Order: sequence, then structure tokens, then C-alpha cells
Amino acid sequence: MNIPGSKFKIRALWMIPAVVIIAASATIIYPAARANKVNRSQEKEAARATAGDQSTSLNDQTDLNVTVYNSNIALVRDVRQLTLPSGTFRLKFMDIAATVNPATVHFRSLNDPEKLGVIEQNYEYDLLEPAKLLHKYVGKEVTLVRSYQENNSTKREEIKATLLSDNNGPVWKIGNDIVTGMFAESYRFPEVPANLYDRPTLLMSLENSGAKNQQIEASYLAGNLSWNADYVLTVARDDKNADLDGWVTVVNNSGTAFHNARLQLVAGELNRVANDTGRSRMEMNAPMPMAKAAQQFQQEAFSEYHLYSLGRKTSVEDKETKQISLLEGSGVPVKKIFVVNGQNYYYRNQQTPGAPLKDPVMVYYKFRNEEKDGLGIPLPAGNVRVYQKDSKGGILFAGEDRIDHTPKDEDVNIHIGNAFDVVAEHKQTDYKRIDTHTWEMEFEITLRNHKDAPVTVQVNEPIGGDWEMLSSTYKYTKTAAFAAQFMVPVAKDGTSVLKYRIRARW
Repeated sequence: MNIPGSKFKIRALWMIPAVVIIAASATIIYPAARANKVNRSQEKEAARATAGDQSTSLNDQTDLNVTVYNSNIALVRDVRQLTLPSGTFRLKFMDIAATVNPATVHFRSLNDPEKLGVIEQNYEYDLLEPAKLLHKYVGKEVTLVRSYQENNSTKREEIKATLLSDNNGPVWKIGNDIVTGMFAESYRFPEVPANLYDRPTLLMSLENSGAKNQQIEASYLAGNLSWNADYVLTVARDDKNADLDGWVTVVNNSGTAFHNARLQLVAGELNRVANDTGRSRMEMNAPMPMAKAAQQFQQEAFSEYHLYSLGRKTSVEDKETKQISLLEGSGVPVKKIFVVNGQNYYYRNQQTPGAPLKDPVMVYYKFRNEEKDGLGIPLPAGNVRVYQKDSKGGILFAGEDRIDHTPKDEDVNIHIGNAFDVVAEHKQTDYKRIDTHTWEMEFEITLRNHKDAPVTVQVNEPIGGDWEMLSSTYKYTKTAAFAAQFMVPVAKDGTSVLKYRIRARW
């Protein structure tokens, strides 16, 4: 098939699996042509509007501050030096985070804020990509390119075609024919449409009655920027002291990079409206040991939160995870605690009547967040990985836990797992009704220690009703209205039996 006015032929290759619709061409072309005139008119107006637009990119940036919250948002403050015309004009503010919340944008002049105002603001996020570019060319001419084999050589063929429609596949007008299903290796477009952007852009209508040279600041909230704290607690072989290293992990999925920025982190429970981005947390492996460094973050109270400011500028690339040292504490005193928490169902063993029930003996490391131990700054919530040296000096992973935000001079308890060599068995040995509202009960907790050192087990027992302790083999503390605590020492390879009897009224 020859195309009038063209030196190219449409070979059979182009027409597989093409469907040529000739009879219906009249019904397709005229409505499409009318719509295409409107589209072309609108795009010409957009092109004329954008031709005189001012634009600003990272080349104009003089300062950048990124404050990341641990609720998956960040406040970006971008300062740029611009040369602006007088009167009303449009400014394309480029190189912003793709996850910007347009409703949070605050734009102002730092030189003369009363003489530079924002009339209107649009966030353009219709970004340039192949499918969108093709769709924008409905009603326009495109060059179709395809290779084919002829006489053992590869040749390229180019065809001029008008794109009539791009709904569930392109519909082309080639010469006098309407063609669908054509497969081209590539498309050639004469230009990028004015309403497609290669990067997220704020399009502002401004009015300037002040100086031409202005230092402006744009601040906004952006999503998919998050940070979390991670800690490594390395415990000495004797369980008496430990080194604590804190790390900050910043994750940037905002769609833009932040270069040479002042980085601040906010820790605390930030209230967000229901439809905003929720909290995200990233799990990571423990960092490798590094050389000791000076404390990099300065901490200060901010409203009901804590602000951590990095004392130097840094860069965070898009799709990057960055780790920065937060704190280092050496020789922190720790205590190893064995805990058994009693349960309310200890009246009987349904599977084996008369046999005791086994309880897990939980193991904790406890330390105090004090300045005299090299700590003393508020610890942001995060994961704590615990390591300990073996008999040959190697470091082994001992467990992990998550801590909440911890102010200074507060205790930190880290549950690393359950004891292997300490066994706890619990059973009720007596149950007697005294009168209509009064009962007496007796319990027995057997603790066996198979370790090569003595241990002390903290036993926490729930006790209901209006109770009094009638007898106990170990001293108790009433820790709450419905709880008693016993500290039970167990010798090396030894056994200790805690017995107590209570009277309770309901």
C-alpha cells in the first residue's frame, strides 16, 4: 500500500495483525478531528503560558533543611536565590519531593515578604513516561519506526501516522486507512507536550512589587521519609556491664534526593489525622562495629517531643537508607534478671491431673539511662539487638527487643528470650472454702537451676479478691492490689521451693 505524498511503503510486516477499517473511516475521523482541534487549542494555550514562565531548580538552592518525624513524614525547608520579574508571573518550582502534600506548602520571601505574594498554586505531577506521552499525542502525527529483514540485511522503515485514539490500544490513520493492532519498535515524537513534566513541579502564580533579586523559602510536608533508632548492646561475659551503640536509620522514598542538607530528627508520638500517612518502620540487621566517633547529634526538648540535630550537613539520595551514629556508651552497668510471671489458670492441670504446670523463665537485661554511665540523653524508640562474647572472645547474637521512647534517668528492660537451664513449675496445693465469701488457697512454685552459677528468680504472682498472706517461705512485696512479688535465690545446680498461702474474700 502506497501513502500519498510519502516515499515509504507500508509492508506486510506493518499490517500484522493489523485490521483495516475503511468503510467506517468517515464516522471515526470527523468526531475525532473536532475533539482534536479542541485539544490542540488547549495545548497551544498551555504552551504560550509556559513559554514565559520563570523556573527554579536545585541550581538556585542556597540552603536546605530536612526535619524527619518517626511517623513517615518530613518537613522540608528549601531556600533559593531567585531573580524575579515585576508584576504578575508564573514560577515553576522544580526539584521538590514527589510525595509533597500540596496543602502544606508555605512560600515566602525572606527579603521582603510583604511585596511577594502567591495568587494561585498548582502541583503538577503528571510526569513524563512513554504511555502518557503517547496518550498526549492523540490527534497528532507520530513517526512509527520498525526494522525488517531484506536480502539478509536489517533495514529500518519509518511511517508517518496520526494517532486517532489510545483507548486499550492505539488506533492510527495512515493515508486514507484506519489501522489498529500495529506493532512498532519505537515512536518518534517532535516535542514534549507542555502539560507533561519530567519531574514533580509546583506551578505558582506570583505577584512581585519588590526587588528583582529575592531569597525565597518554600516549606512543605512530604511523605515516605522516615527514620528509626536501632541499638546494639554488647554485654560482657560476666553480665555486669555492657557497651551501648545507638544508630539512626533514615529511609528516603520521597522521589527526590536531598543534597547538602541540615538533618533534624523528631522523636515522639505525633498526632495525625486518620487519612494521613501512617507510621512505618524498617527492620535492619545490626551494623558492623565501627571506630568510636564524637557524638554527632545535639538533643533538645521541642514541645512534647525531642529534637536531634545533626552537627554537620549530609546528603540523602532517593531510594537510599542512611545510617548515622547517635550515641556511644561504654561500661554501662547492667543486671541480668530472671522472671517468672504466674497465671490465673493455675487451679489444675487438665491434661495430667496432679502434675505441675511449667512456666517460661524469661531473661531480661536491665540498665539505667544515666549520664554518669555515658548515656543520659532521651532514647528514641527502636530495636535493641543484644550481643555477648563467648568463651573464646567471639561475639554471638543473644536476642532482641523493642524499647519505647525512654527519657533520661529511666530504666531500660530488654527481654532477650527464655532461660534454657532454669526451670519453673507451678501448682495449687490447697483450696478451701471458709464461708460464703471467703476462701483459702495454697500454691507451690518449684525453681531448679542447672547453671554453673547461682541465680535469683523474680516471681510475680496474680492474687484476686481482698487477700492477705497467711504464710510464705520467702519474703514478699505487694506490688499491686492484685499482685505479690517474691525474690527467690536458687543455688548452683540447686532447687528452691516457694510456698505461700493466702486468704481471699470476694
